[in-house]
Amino acid sequence: MKEVLLVTGSSGIAAATARMWATENPVFVVGINKEEGRSLTTELGEAGFATADVRDESAVRDAVAACQERFGRIHALFNVAGISARSAGDGPLHECKSEAWDTVMDVNAKGTFLMCREVLGVWTKNSQPGVILNTGSVLARHPQPDHFATAGYAASKGAIEAMSLAAAAYYAPYGIRINVIAPGLVRTPMSARVQANARITKYMTHKQPLTKGLLSPEEIARTACFLLRNDSSPITGQVVTVDGGWAVSA
Repeated sequence: MKEVLLVTGSSGIAAATARMWATENPVFVVGINKEEGRSLTTELGEAGFATADVRDESAVRDAVAACQERFGRIHALFNVAGISARSAGDGPLHECKSEAWDTVMDVNAKGTFLMCREVLGVWTKNSQPGVILNTGSVLARHPQPDHFATAGYAASKGAIEAMSLAAAAYYAPYGIRINVIAPGLVRTPMSARVQANARITKYMTHKQPLTKGLLSPEEIARTACFLLRNDSSPITGQVVTVDGGWAVSA
């Protein structure tokens, strides 16, 4: 039986994973950018797309229902959709603006919660096993104060970790696995600020020595696909860091 993946986001890591998954199995993309999402799904063959803001409960409900209507089943969920709130005023805690904190928690933590809750509701109702992979960040456990002092973003990713581990313990008896992938700095639209900063990109050649700089979306997608497939069936409740050496480098 083909395994249907529902993925949130339509660029960067989400797009790379969708392309990789689609070589063998169907993909349903949920994203806020209608044009980008539809463009991506035209590449994927057996695929579907729904426009939704992951902060919107009714939109999330409709998107999950659309995936079920298109494919009849959801086997795996990969929550990638998220933001950096630096432009809204995220930064060191004493400087972090309330608007930035609220926005990044709303999109990253609440958005992941709403998608998980909706899909888990379907699986438990149908006594169906499944796998969820949520996206954390190396910054949740391995902060870097000079160039990446964003307290709100780190907190939102820490919340995702805590929620995922608590849920993994609860749903394991149902045959449902829940893990977190915690990337280092990846070359995506969200990291455009860093990519344009020569000082930071030079620093990243030492901070992520295995890749000598920013990771590619495909490097994250390969691990994501493994964790989402049945190949990783004994694994649940884990935070898997894919960071090019960030956590062990100065």
